[in-house]
Amino acid sequence: MAFRARLPHRAAAVAVLLLTALLLLMVVRLPWSGDLGMHGAVLERLRADLFHPGNPLVDEDTASPYYSPWAVALALVATVSGWGTFGVLRLAALGGLALLGSGIAAFVRTFSRRRAAVPLALLCVLLLYGVRLFAWSGVPGLSSLCLTLAYPSTFALGLTFHLWALLRWGLQEAWGLLGFLGLGVLLAAVLLCHQFTGAVAVLGVGALLVGARPGPDRNLWLRMVAGGALAMLVLLCWPYYSFLALLDGGGLDAVHRPLYDFLPERFCLVGLGVVALAIRWWRDRRDPLVLLFALGAVIFAAGWLSGHYAWGRVLPAMLLPAQLALAVEVAEAGGAGLRRTLPAVTVAALLVGAWMQAGVLSYVLRRDAIPPVLRDVPAFGLWRGLDWAVARVPKGATVMTDDFYALRTLPAYGPYTVAPAYPDLFLPDEKRRRDATRRYFAPATSRAERLGILKEYGVRWVLQKNGGGGLAPDDPALRRAARGPGGLALLEVVRP
Repeated sequence: MAFRARLPHRAAAVAVLLLTALLLLMVVRLPWSGDLGMHGAVLERLRADLFHPGNPLVDEDTASPYYSPWAVALALVATVSGWGTFGVLRLAALGGLALLGSGIAAFVRTFSRRRAAVPLALLCVLLLYGVRLFAWSGVPGLSSLCLTLAYPSTFALGLTFHLWALLRWGLQEAWGLLGFLGLGVLLAAVLLCHQFTGAVAVLGVGALLVGARPGPDRNLWLRMVAGGALAMLVLLCWPYYSFLALLDGGGLDAVHRPLYDFLPERFCLVGLGVVALAIRWWRDRRDPLVLLFALGAVIFAAGWLSGHYAWGRVLPAMLLPAQLALAVEVAEAGGAGLRRTLPAVTVAALLVGAWMQAGVLSYVLRRDAIPPVLRDVPAFGLWRGLDWAVARVPKGATVMTDDFYALRTLPAYGPYTVAPAYPDLFLPDEKRRRDATRRYFAPATSRAERLGILKEYGVRWVLQKNGGGGLAPDDPALRRAARGPGGLALLEVVRP
């Protein structure tokens, strides 16, 4: 009987160890996809000038919300150690993974002391999503996390779990003023490192305060208010960008519209976690996980109804409490009825989730090393490298390109682009730069206008696809420097 009781814990622990090994291989591989180039560019600019790094993507002296405490700390490590940008990003990935795993464990232990609770929680957070792949920074599913380990969102989410765990302990033990001031600094760090995860953190803090039993007394509320005031002071004093300016939104709604697509297919397995939340709500109307889910659902729905699709980034405030609630309920399972059948159904759901995300094995294994039954499981495609081009373009040079991947890759190696790859609230001429790039590659644009654009933005290199517009490769103002895959060519501007 004792062995049978330990069996679920051991099986979950072994599964977590295997997934951890896979994620450690991802740290080494550091797959090229998504926003990795942006975070590499941030490190490049901070290493060049820690105090006045300028815009990370274009050659302008502007602020940027990407210059977070985490990025500054990594830049200092790079400066002291002499490591390259991608070596430091691997360190960031390792640190983010450790912080996220330990944070989930710390938070879950405030709800359950059962040995199976933590490994089950880790499995649910990694695997319990849906039957359609989904990857977005700040959402720690296995497919998403493999691509975003080095992102500040992973670090911020790990910090958020530690914040929540510490807050629960602080409320239970009635910490003094110093403890809540420390929590205020921690909350400010999350908000500065990744603003969307910071919003989730704030919702979680609210849910934990409302759901605290017994509720805080007057003195405890005063200490928490002091912690919140310190958090606001830190936000206002951060020198690299104005946090309050971010409240404008910065035109991010169009970018986030896809968050509302295919919701049933992407998150159907999370429905099992909603059942667990319903069980918890039946026992306690002020359960913190239920409250966090409800707050996240209200804001997520409001984003859809109002067209403020960037509000959809509170999605983890819905997913995480459902996943953690399921893990806790399964670990505590007993009695009869639904709670008795929940473990078996959860195992089935986790197996489906693991199958759906098994394509990540292709990131670290050759095709012939992957079990045949898993070789055709879908996975997000990785991006092609630009080593052939960056070897010739010096750091700080400006490149004219409209290639989707080049815009998001080149700045990680030190060059600038004319137009930024992402919306930028702090760049006043963003629209003009995008228009200049469009006009340069438009077929009807005259040679004189193209030369004028190159001169205006100090362009020294052009990366374009053969036959894709722009000056002809044999134009006297250009010199062929290199050819790449997919018909791409790197051209040096010799007479702008």
